[in-house]
Amino acid sequence: MEDSTIPEASTFDRQTAKTTVTTFRIIEALGRQSQARVSELARDLDLAKGTVHKHLSTLQKVNYVVHEGEQYRLSLRFMGLGTSVRSNLDIYEVAYRSVEKLADATGEVASVMISENGQGVYVLRVSAEGPPDIDIQEGASVPLTATAGGKAILSHMSVEERERVLDRHGLPELTENTITDPEELRDELRRIRNNRRAVDRGEYRPDQRCVAAPITDLESNPLGAVIVSGPSDRMTDKVADADFTSLVGSTADSIQSSLYR
Repeated sequence: MEDSTIPEASTFDRQTAKTTVTTFRIIEALGRQSQARVSELARDLDLAKGTVHKHLSTLQKVNYVVHEGEQYRLSLRFMGLGTSVRSNLDIYEVAYRSVEKLADATGEVASVMISENGQGVYVLRVSAEGPPDIDIQEGASVPLTATAGGKAILSHMSVEERERVLDRHGLPELTENTITDPEELRDELRRIRNNRRAVDRGEYRPDQRCVAAPITDLESNPLGAVIVSGPSDRMTDKVADADFTSLVGSTADSIQSSLYR
């Protein structure tokens, strides 16, 4: 699961149902581990054990949590919800086969990312060699500012929309290579928009490199991005190869064309 977590309920305003916030904090905490006891969740979230138990019992009654012995885990109903949401995205239906071909052609992990609530969400991840070998799962959220796909999307946002993203999420420093200066990021986004190519130089994970190309609508607004990622020792030379980056770009163009046939 992604690294981000929901803040404590007390940090929200009066218009927020704080019990709902607490429920989802517990859900997220369970999602970061296979199973957990009430006492572990209470300690990790700084909540009373009785509060945690009450929320878990409610989730169990509506079949979103499974109680096994002294431990709880999320039920597969969450998988059903996620699969249903994704299947309703046009970009997923159109992109799947193209991304499979891209993974086969590059020998790396090929992905599609979209923007949701100011973060990048991986809609699809395909590896030519079975399951992707890095711990970013489909559905995971990542900062738009620290990933190749995210920067490709940001580069085609309006100035107003982009500034809203930065105001809400800032420029988190995830590695020593992450861009944390707003003006440097703006310069980078201008280059990406002009070249229709974005590169992650170990900005999200220091041992990973990525190249991405934007998917846009007919007015050049961002719909998502196609990404190829892999270990630095393999990807450094590939990212510098014009044919390799052109393959990523042509895949994005193909998906874009299919969306508007």
